[in-house]
Amino acid sequence: MPDFVLPAQINPPSRLLMGPGPINADPRVLRAMASQLIGQYDPAMTGYMNETMALYRQVFETHNRWTLLIDGTSRAGIEAILVSTIRPGDRVLVPVFGRFGHLLGEIARRCRAEVHTIEVPWGEVFTPDRIEEAIKRVKPRLLLTVHGDTSTTLLQPLAELGEICRRHSVLFYTDATASLGGNTLKTDDWGIDAVSAGLQKCLGGPSGSAPITLSPQMEAAIRARKCVEAGIRTQDHQDGDDEMIYSNYFDLGMIMDYWGPERLNHHTEATSMLFAARECARIMLEEGMDNRIARHALHGKAMLAGIQGMGLETFGDLRHKMNNVLGVVIPPGINGEAVRQQLLDDFHIEIGTSFGPLQGKIWRIGTMGYNARKDCVLQTLAALEAVLNRHGLRTVQGEAMQSAWKVYDSVRSVTAPAKG
Repeated sequence: MPDFVLPAQINPPSRLLMGPGPINADPRVLRAMASQLIGQYDPAMTGYMNETMALYRQVFETHNRWTLLIDGTSRAGIEAILVSTIRPGDRVLVPVFGRFGHLLGEIARRCRAEVHTIEVPWGEVFTPDRIEEAIKRVKPRLLLTVHGDTSTTLLQPLAELGEICRRHSVLFYTDATASLGGNTLKTDDWGIDAVSAGLQKCLGGPSGSAPITLSPQMEAAIRARKCVEAGIRTQDHQDGDDEMIYSNYFDLGMIMDYWGPERLNHHTEATSMLFAARECARIMLEEGMDNRIARHALHGKAMLAGIQGMGLETFGDLRHKMNNVLGVVIPPGINGEAVRQQLLDDFHIEIGTSFGPLQGKIWRIGTMGYNARKDCVLQTLAALEAVLNRHGLRTVQGEAMQSAWKVYDSVRSVTAPAKG
């Protein structure tokens, strides 16, 4: 056996995470995660689970009973909903305006759905008419959408889609991983049947827990499925519906029975992540959802003004920009990765690159969650301008900061998250 050297205790370097996520977690969330473990059926634990459900109903702006956590990253929430709802052969429609629309289609294909996509160029979003026309043509059982796609930094309007889906008897799902908590999302008012999210962006926590919410219509669709475990039928099902859910871990029918009053054993809840998710929601509601979204809008606007003041070009249709992420076109002659590396090495600031058709063409700069703060915006602008100057790009010295300050001066008070 080769010699083994015991590694040192984990001691991550200090970073200011100003990319598309993850971001720096709120210190209060980290403290909650450090709490001692308790048993999964301890009354205190089941009480925390019930409180978490109630908190996220307010976050998602819904009355849905089934508002809970999936243990895993935000993709676990996406997969749990799709694998538990899609039957083999179901037609699904996916409007693709970035990387994560392609992801929804890929997961749906794994569920053996008949996947239909419509696409717009990266940097644009869909009009409701375009989506309704596709629904009429495809006649899908489900519409799978992304609310905010960090690959393009754009926000797809959803407010009119629920009514369209109701008229055409279509179940309506959206992935709100990158948008929830920093952009308006009204689950009930907009008629959305299922939403999934993650903690690591606007919610201000670590990756590893996926809040979801399910409408009564989506619950009925899930419970109509049959689950087979060890050859035994474990859920009621409708006559003629013989398709089983092929994932045990992501079977939402079983997970609902675990979170519900039955407390039927399914898995051991990820206790520390539940504490984190509960604290994320508690902090959001303490701030107020409208105030939190306004804070993200303010700091996103200041970052945009600073980037434009620096003379840099932005990416995509700004009318549909997410509050919390900005696409910045890498100037000609500038090595985008070298700039990112120097920001990290010399200032300990991380901004994002991109992928797909935008690889090497844009940076993605985030202002979200605990990092949607004036000091974070100004530090990032100052550092980026200094590094760009170092790499030969001439800017009007200090104009980026002045432009951002003008945005802040235009409001009476600059909101900021509590420092914990």
